[in-house]
Amino acid sequence: MVFSSIVFLCGFFPLVMILYFACPAKLRNGLLFVASLIFYAWGEPIYILIMLFSTVFDYTNGRLLEYFDKKHNEGARKIVLVLSVVINIGILFFFKYTDFFITNINAVAHSKIKLLKLALPIGISFYTFQTLSYTIDVYLRKVKTQKNIISFGMYVAMFPQLIAGPIVRYKTVSNQVDHRHHSFKLCQDGMMRFLMGLGKKVILANQVGAMWDEIYAQLGGSEMSVPLAWLGAVCFTFQIYFDFSGYSDMAIGLGKMFGFYFPENFRYPYESDSITEFWRRWHITLSTWFKEYVYIPLGGNRKGFARQIFNLFIVWFLTGFWHGAEWNFILWGLYFFVILMLEKFVLLKVLKKCPKVVGHIYALLLIVFGWVIFACDSLPRLSKYVKALFGVGVGHNMQMFTYTLLVYLPFIIILIIASTSYPKKLYRGFVANMIKKKYEKKETILKVSTCAGYLYSFLILFISIALLVSGSYNPFLYFRF
Repeated sequence: MVFSSIVFLCGFFPLVMILYFACPAKLRNGLLFVASLIFYAWGEPIYILIMLFSTVFDYTNGRLLEYFDKKHNEGARKIVLVLSVVINIGILFFFKYTDFFITNINAVAHSKIKLLKLALPIGISFYTFQTLSYTIDVYLRKVKTQKNIISFGMYVAMFPQLIAGPIVRYKTVSNQVDHRHHSFKLCQDGMMRFLMGLGKKVILANQVGAMWDEIYAQLGGSEMSVPLAWLGAVCFTFQIYFDFSGYSDMAIGLGKMFGFYFPENFRYPYESDSITEFWRRWHITLSTWFKEYVYIPLGGNRKGFARQIFNLFIVWFLTGFWHGAEWNFILWGLYFFVILMLEKFVLLKVLKKCPKVVGHIYALLLIVFGWVIFACDSLPRLSKYVKALFGVGVGHNMQMFTYTLLVYLPFIIILIIASTSYPKKLYRGFVANMIKKKYEKKETILKVSTCAGYLYSFLILFISIALLVSGSYNPFLYFRF
């Protein structure tokens, strides 16, 4: 089940909300836990056992860490931590990476080991990191042990952010797990945030994603040209942003409706003036997780220049590999590692002396090219696409490019504007200016502004449902991660 589906929008979500606010406060965690298990089991019921194992396993680890802490047994605490890391990463590795390694061993050793062909449990990369963060933070005494297994299970399986994040560390919501408040205003804000995300996903990401698929299908064909290849890269650049940020908005909105404050995951990353800035704005919760649980424990920048470079290499290798068991993801991670190192020691100093627009164009070009590495599902196809970007092995047939650009140019302009903070700034500036001019009518202006927000949100809902009912293209890119 996904948020952008009729089953969720018209069935599952309304029912859960009604039951949630109808039941006593002390039963709400249990209700959310059961609802989340149903949400997860909707698509793949057998893999719910893995999630339940992770829940019981890490709940037990938390209790053991507390027990051995009271006994002042640091050796036993370290054993519990190591077991938690090994078992959690081992499960993730088994389901996500086993066939990748078998394939590469067969290629190198000319062996014929059979692939396991295991289906990847949806969201395993996300909830594995969440349970790991809990155990590590309990070990470091940054959070208290959760003694209620239902409350802990609700945190692990919580459906608003289960499938594709944001990655919510336990310490971020530890107080809210057992003590959270609800209000009409919070629910209203959450609903509007959810609908904004739904619009990003269904109205923007799905439509530009269909364009990308059509262009990518031309790779190696007579219709492919240099401009068409770059247009395709731009299309995927917009698709992955609106798809993933749309999902994050929906998750944050749903969280608010249930009384949770999830961390922001995006801050208009395509406004960045460098790749360093881009990674402070893109998938913020993943970057934070790797910084706190990999980079700093490895020594960060505290053990000399060479060790810092090595630590960053490990972080970016793992960042790429976390996204998928393919060489293109590893290459993608290392691509950004090289750029970030160049920026750290050379390029940022140069960019600071240049006009801001130069840094912005520089960053966008590298971001778009990086998404090509990410999008191509095999190294041979990646090689073909990169060659197409630079005019190698493609013809001069401009017919498809011209047609696609003319038909979709207005939509592309909308995508460009929607990926920036300018619409929000203009709207807030307009409302603030109206209040300044007519302060005595401040309440009226705010009411009109709120009503306009409602109308806009429900227009998005109407259009989204219409597109979904029509059976239009509706993938979720981060399902495979």
